[in-house]
Amino acid sequence: MIAKSFARIAVIGFGYWGSKHVRVLGTVPGVDVTVVDPDLDRLADAVSHYPTVRTASHLAAVADDLDAVVIATPPSTHHALAAEALAAGLHVMVEKPLATSVSEAESLVEAAESAGLTLMVGHTFEYNPAVRRLRDIVRSGVLGRILYIDAARLNLGIYQRDVNVIWDLAPHDISIASYVLDAMPISTAVWAWRNVGRGHPDVAYLRLDFPDTHAFIHVSWLNPEKVRRITIVGERQMVVYDDLSDNERIRIYDIGVDPDVTDSEPATGNMPMSYRTGDITSPYLPFSEPLMVEDQHFVQCLRGEAVPDTPGRRGLDVVRVLEATDRALATGSATWVGDDRGVLPGGPGVLDEPDLRRIPAQERRSLPRRSARW
Repeated sequence: MIAKSFARIAVIGFGYWGSKHVRVLGTVPGVDVTVVDPDLDRLADAVSHYPTVRTASHLAAVADDLDAVVIATPPSTHHALAAEALAAGLHVMVEKPLATSVSEAESLVEAAESAGLTLMVGHTFEYNPAVRRLRDIVRSGVLGRILYIDAARLNLGIYQRDVNVIWDLAPHDISIASYVLDAMPISTAVWAWRNVGRGHPDVAYLRLDFPDTHAFIHVSWLNPEKVRRITIVGERQMVVYDDLSDNERIRIYDIGVDPDVTDSEPATGNMPMSYRTGDITSPYLPFSEPLMVEDQHFVQCLRGEAVPDTPGRRGLDVVRVLEATDRALATGSATWVGDDRGVLPGGPGVLDEPDLRRIPAQERRSLPRRSARW
């Protein structure tokens, strides 16, 4: 780690997310920002908005004058750029996803650990105060047993060239669901479809099978409204997190359904149920920009004041799930998230552990292989 208060950080890629990182890092005391982008027009735009930044068209030109990099480029470039930075002895934060394959993500984790460098992944929502409160609510037990999670991340565009809508949008909700549950999914089923153009699927539905519950994720580049919503349904209470809400991003519903245990069914044949309704509460959430929290945390890690809350292995875990969605989409069947060595991402209560959870082959064969029909 860098045992000093000053940090020289390059943001590679001055696009949508890169420009945000430059803005945020420019406000952190003791941070010197360089923008790296092969597009000269983007470099000129960076200087016009942030006159104090240095610029370069390639990392190699400025690597000797840096301590760390933030990579905010298309996903297909993440591995090569991160590997180059690590080889140059630089600490690295990579926007989601960490890489576009498990093998690439593993190589980055191994390279960082071998060199004693920080590797952090930009799972920004794990730094969102609302998501952290959501996790506290689940951990408190007030919801009861979690029956399922439903997530929707929809908007019109932006269509990506190098990844499908799952790899582009679902990392956020995979990250949130696994963070809130403190567990990783063991299998997944996928439906996806390409509606426009000749590129990748632009709408998809995922089912993630966790050890004790399920999560259903809907992602789309082709939707008339922007939606960022997660619903967690518990046996006793339910909670809705709407990231686009101005003043009530979390609402807790004291509501539920209980089977009416009777000796005989009614003549109508309807399932006897009793419905509970109660108060709706919305906890106060102090405002903190998640990207600001994330970037400040990265700087703290560089200065030896913290260890990453979203380390490289966390990014690897999510890439394992994403790669499994590719197999599920290709086969049309529910697919094991682990690999042929029996390696699962994370596991209940071990997200911060350095060792991956290993499952023997006979146990993997016994995992549910449910139909992927919807």
